Amino acid sequence: MTPALSLPLQTAWLIPLYGFAGMLVSLPWAFGWFRRDAHRPPAYLNILLTLLAVVHGSLVLREVMANGPALIGMPWLTVGDLNLEISFSLSLTNVSALELITGLSLLSQIYSLGYLDKEWALARFFALLGFFEGAMSGVVLSDSLFQSYFLLEMLTLSTYLLVGFWYAQPLVVTAARDAFLTKRVGDVMLLMSVVALTAWSGVTSFDDLYSWSAQDTLTPLAATLLGLGLVAGPTGKCAQFPMHLWLDEAMEGPNPASILRNSVVVTCGAIVLLKVMPLLQHAPVTLVVLQVIGTISAVGGSLVSIAQVDIKRTLSYSTTAYLGLVFIAISLQVPVLALLLLYAHAVSKALLSMSVGGVIASTNCQDITELGGLASRMPATTGAFLVGGAGLVGLLPLGGFLCLAQAVELVGARAVVFVPVFLITNALTALNLTRVFRLVFLGPSLAKTRRAAEINWQMALPMVALTVIVVLTPFLLIRLESLDGLLAFPFWAAALVVSSGAAGLIVGALVPLNKAWSRSLNPILRWFQDLLAYDFYTERFYRVTIVNVVATFSQLAGWFDRNVVDGVLHGLARFSLSSAEGLKLSISGQTQSYVLTVIGAIVLLLMSLSWVLQ
Repeated sequence: MTPALSLPLQTAWLIPLYGFAGMLVSLPWAFGWFRRDAHRPPAYLNILLTLLAVVHGSLVLREVMANGPALIGMPWLTVGDLNLEISFSLSLTNVSALELITGLSLLSQIYSLGYLDKEWALARFFALLGFFEGAMSGVVLSDSLFQSYFLLEMLTLSTYLLVGFWYAQPLVVTAARDAFLTKRVGDVMLLMSVVALTAWSGVTSFDDLYSWSAQDTLTPLAATLLGLGLVAGPTGKCAQFPMHLWLDEAMEGPNPASILRNSVVVTCGAIVLLKVMPLLQHAPVTLVVLQVIGTISAVGGSLVSIAQVDIKRTLSYSTTAYLGLVFIAISLQVPVLALLLLYAHAVSKALLSMSVGGVIASTNCQDITELGGLASRMPATTGAFLVGGAGLVGLLPLGGFLCLAQAVELVGARAVVFVPVFLITNALTALNLTRVFRLVFLGPSLAKTRRAAEINWQMALPMVALTVIVVLTPFLLIRLESLDGLLAFPFWAAALVVSSGAAGLIVGALVPLNKAWSRSLNPILRWFQDLLAYDFYTERFYRVTIVNVVATFSQLAGWFDRNVVDGVLHGLARFSLSSAEGLKLSISGQTQSYVLTVIGAIVLLLMSLSWVLQ
């Protein structure tokens, strides 16, 4: 380490370890070594360690803002020409993302105490949350491509374990499996690019890779294939088309984990994409692919969200949509805009997820057609939903407005064709949130909402705190050095954003909603509704094409293995047994006969070898 660095910077490598330490201290309770009915101590220990991570990260952030970025590294493995080290980049972007992760993790853990109050496996849940937090913290601080891949794999594993937390339910097991396998597709492609890039460049740190990439030594084909592999991993982590279905299925897990999954897990994937973007400057095809992926995800995710009746899935598809906007911003080389969108989306979506979790905890229902009239019974939850929704869409003066107004100006100056994508996504998101608010919080009370009550204080405290953070998000963003002066966008950009949000709000308020009709009676409208509700039948398309092809090849391989490979081996075995039976009859029991046979075999072997050598 550099001696000149202050103590908070020198020990910044400990911050990801706080989460892993929380996992370790929870294991005795998770394994049942201590009484399981006394499961709160590991929760309190995890909250304490996460609080230490937040405080430590705030000290590091203050040092970075005052003195500039820093780099810390420790040797790890040296084999031949391969030198690997554990290195962390303490830049403003990385440290602010770290504070976002640890802060939302802290609020989510406090929220979990109330949401999972009667959960007997609470220690196991907090152990997984600690593992989750440690992996995310390491990803955003990592200064090595290889190290980033290793931590992304840990993030994939922790996602699988958290989604499958209630493993006794078959649907949960299926969702965890599908989420894991979908993300593995992107991870395998990313691994191929990591191996190829390491072999070609001989380095793993991002700064060294940037210097090597600037030399432009790769052919266009190699650069394109390398770029596609590098973006495949973040595409899966950010739930982007065509690897977006996992986030929808991951909603089967506990809601406190969904808070982090919908906000900061996708942020980690986007941060990795930001780090590899300088390596893609000589791969224009990859940039076009990013733009296509982002556009389809933004518009398609927004459309699909307005046809969902599961309250958690209405939020998961909007996450895919907003990360699509981030992909467009990154492909257009506007990293500041990407960071704005990531930060504003993370806090607003976390608040919406907390509000939705409160509804589910109070009513034990996720179907919005069976909910209604909760505004008078759950005022704090209702207010959190309104503030979170306003912070997500372009309504003055919250973070969503700041991001989208800046996006209209910056994107319009580079590729005006993408400006309608931002405006349409904003309008459809406002429409979707207004629709959900009307169905859940307004109208008469129904059977499942008549006895609903406000959530307990352990859930309300982090929700109210996050509500204040969402309100203060524009001021927090402007305080960052790299985001200074972002209020200088033109009036026309602000007008377009406000108009798109208002249009979605008005349509969502005026469109007729009838809970008795889960599907429209109009056949054309019903077909379009089903098209969106089933995600343009993407899952069925995958099942008919990819799944069936893989299943057919598996059946062919199984038939070949049973009938050809096993047939040959069984034939050899039967031949060996029959030969042994024949030899058994020729055994005399005389030692001289065995010696003569061995000598004869040796003589024949030597004669054959001498003949071959001649």
